[in-house]
Amino acid sequence: MSLGGASERSVPATKIEITVSCRNLLDLDTFSKSDPMVVLYTQSRASQEWREFGRTEVIDNTLNPDFVRKFVLDYFFEEKQNLRFDVYNVDSKTNISKPTPSSSGPQLTLLVPLLLPECPACAPYSLFLFLLGCHYWELQKDFLGQAFLALGEVIGGQGSRVERTLTGVPGKKCGTILLTAEELSNCRDIATMQLCANKLDKKDFFGKSDPFLVFYRSNEDGTFTICHKTEVVKNTLNPVWQPFSIPVRALCNGDYDRTVKIDVYDWDRDGSHDFIGEFTTSYRELSKAQNQFTVYEVLNPRKKCKKKKYVNSGTVTLLSFSVDSEFTFVDYIKGGTQLNFTVAIDFTASNGNPLQPTSLHYMSPYQLSAYAMALKAVGEIIQDYDSDKLFPAYGFGAKLPPEGRISHQFPLNNNDEDPNCAGIEGVLESYFQSLRTVQLYGPTYFAPVINQVARAAAKISDGSQYYVLLIITDGVISDMTQTKEAIVSASSLPMSIIIVGVGPAMFEAMEELDGDDVRVSSRGRYAERDIVQFVPFRDYVDRSGNQVLSMARLAKDVLAEIPEQLLSYMRTRDIQPRPPPPANPSPTPAPEQP
Repeated sequence: MSLGGASERSVPATKIEITVSCRNLLDLDTFSKSDPMVVLYTQSRASQEWREFGRTEVIDNTLNPDFVRKFVLDYFFEEKQNLRFDVYNVDSKTNISKPTPSSSGPQLTLLVPLLLPECPACAPYSLFLFLLGCHYWELQKDFLGQAFLALGEVIGGQGSRVERTLTGVPGKKCGTILLTAEELSNCRDIATMQLCANKLDKKDFFGKSDPFLVFYRSNEDGTFTICHKTEVVKNTLNPVWQPFSIPVRALCNGDYDRTVKIDVYDWDRDGSHDFIGEFTTSYRELSKAQNQFTVYEVLNPRKKCKKKKYVNSGTVTLLSFSVDSEFTFVDYIKGGTQLNFTVAIDFTASNGNPLQPTSLHYMSPYQLSAYAMALKAVGEIIQDYDSDKLFPAYGFGAKLPPEGRISHQFPLNNNDEDPNCAGIEGVLESYFQSLRTVQLYGPTYFAPVINQVARAAAKISDGSQYYVLLIITDGVISDMTQTKEAIVSASSLPMSIIIVGVGPAMFEAMEELDGDDVRVSSRGRYAERDIVQFVPFRDYVDRSGNQVLSMARLAKDVLAEIPEQLLSYMRTRDIQPRPPPPANPSPTPAPEQP
């Protein structure tokens, strides 16, 4: 049964605070220097529209502002979170209208009230007059430049700092914008608690109840999202549940006073669990249990309405509550850990002739193939965390010219000494070139390319590098035994494997490699960690044909496990993140002369 009708939202991201500075801005004021302000826009994944997120304060008379007001953003590693920073010179006597959401260019308009000198009574009603469009004179604003980048680029920059050149004013040098990302401290907190219950309602006819708890955090729209379930304690009305840990952000998304709802259920084998009752609390209230027991009454609203003498359906006691901090994915990235991205593409004959529209490799002049979309979707996000932007790219299952040798690991750029391609566009270019020169053949072998990346990962064990291998394939794997062996061996290395299945084939064998339910094993040896994520691309294709949305959906799902897989490797090896490198921003200019 559905437990409380909770929505299927993902665990909230960590929160990132962005600090903004600018250097050498344009000077557009005649008798003084510019009065700059920065406006941040975020881009909708579905509509691609830009919407204003927030504004810094205005700093008077400077070309080198260091803004105090920060931008706090939810951060999802698996999403491409595009940002736009527009810089304006603002007259302190003006108002600034909201921009329209659809345009990518400057949108601010300064509206200066013409308060009539012979009508002093107009002054108190300036807002009213603004709403009516009366007595206002519209002026063009002073646009100082803009910068586009992804949130991942800021976090992936050295020490989570980046500097970008401002553009947008023809024929002018607009200066630079400096951005620094800092993870908010409460995003790394882990709460550990233990609860017990007393005199719960009896629900089973032949025995006592089998109770368990379900935790929900409240959303801003009034709905609830499930965030934790305890184990079931069998045949008792006075259960004591095992201690459990949960990220504080999952419990309350950083809002310590946000409602946390806890439902008590009696477990049934057929899934139709019986509702015993509920109670509400908050993170702040839970944290009081660090010093004292907290007892909650379990109430069943239906029983309360029906029975006049109803008191409660039992009580739940919070026995203990503690909070600890742990290292996060952002800590390692900020400390210099690089994500090394490798691509392996299926060139077997089952994909069809690349010159025919029915082929999964067909190079249409109008749209990307499923292979190209999968590569672009994953690569464009991971590249933000790789400083050199050089990506090894391989093909497998093809006959290579001139002698027709079958290869299961050939460089797409045809360079055996250096298989690196420059950026994701370089990988795509080499992929398209290989389609024109090699003969699609077979069979489908994964083990050679997995072992190739594993050999590179085995050379670095200090946490400075983490390897992500993307395999894109259309069919049934031909070397399952060898592939399992390769995955088990790679599970002890700083490495993750993403497999994307394209086309209409059934991919049961791939599901076996994804160790979410049963850990992959080979010759009696089990994988040390779950490092494989498999998805069929067809599950993410937008029905309206929106390729951007299809790629965003795919990336969100296949990349969601990478941060936790990286952390699991670091924890098992007791590797702590390195301290962030010292700041090396543009030098702060000397105080300006008026």
